[in-house]
Amino acid sequence: MKPKNFGLIGAAGYVAPKHMKAIVDTGNHLIAALDNSDSVGILDSYSHDIAFFTEFERFDRHAEKLKRKGEDKRLHYVSICSPNYLHDAHIRFALRIGADAICEKPLVLNPWNLDALAEFEKETGKNIYNILQLRVHPAIIKLRETVSAASGTKKYDVDLTYITSRGRWYLISWKGDLEKSGGIATNIGIHFFDMLMWIFGDVLRYEVHHSDKRKMAGFLELEKANVRWFLSVDSDDLPDIARAERKPTFRSITVDGEEIEFSGGFTDLHTLLYQDILTGKGYGIEEARPSIDLVYKLREADPVSGDKGKKHSFISR
Repeated sequence: MKPKNFGLIGAAGYVAPKHMKAIVDTGNHLIAALDNSDSVGILDSYSHDIAFFTEFERFDRHAEKLKRKGEDKRLHYVSICSPNYLHDAHIRFALRIGADAICEKPLVLNPWNLDALAEFEKETGKNIYNILQLRVHPAIIKLRETVSAASGTKKYDVDLTYITSRGRWYLISWKGDLEKSGGIATNIGIHFFDMLMWIFGDVLRYEVHHSDKRKMAGFLELEKANVRWFLSVDSDDLPDIARAERKPTFRSITVDGEEIEFSGGFTDLHTLLYQDILTGKGYGIEEARPSIDLVYKLREADPVSGDKGKKHSFISR
């Protein structure tokens, strides 16, 4: 397969290096990048010949210029790692210049934005792909196979706990702005919700038990599971085991009381997804829709007290 040309939006962001690595590891070329921050020395790890821009207008002009130079020079894909609220606009930019879009989660903040993007796909003939990396994690694939093979009437009991400590900067940045990030459930939880629905089926009922700028908790009834979930960026929520090991992050999923070990195996998940995309597969708008619809509903829901059996144990802490 002939190498493809990639542009990348959001080059200074936390997740951008995973995309840079995936582009190079799949034998393709990162030839242009954009970020309003110029702290992008990481680009040198992949190439010294990447056109870099801090202004979208100049990046746009450069992409249009490449398009006019022909098939070998144009951008075939644009990888999008920008703040959540800009994803929709940057996806549209990619399709407008004749490139396919590869976008980090969440694809968009609101469910109705997906319908408009689906129309834009039809108009341009280009594709929009979403990064749903937990779907290619070996431990998660194994769990899905186990659940699929079980009795159709079996209902699993699941606890999801994810605490990833963030300092004061978090609430000052776009991530602390509900209108820009979508809040905790969207910003740090959407890939877990996607994973849970991918394994255990559609949402039948949901409750939110706590919601603020730093943490959320609630209950989901899925087709094959009852899920108590807790998400937080507050280091005070870390359990003793994480504190003892001086770990700023605690991630746990238990199914019927058994811990699902998936802390490892994250290194090349983006590369696996890029390989799928480049061979005509990959996850698109419809795969992204259920989780985007759910986190929107959780964001809009009024917290309720909930039954004790539906509450995550960390709520009482």
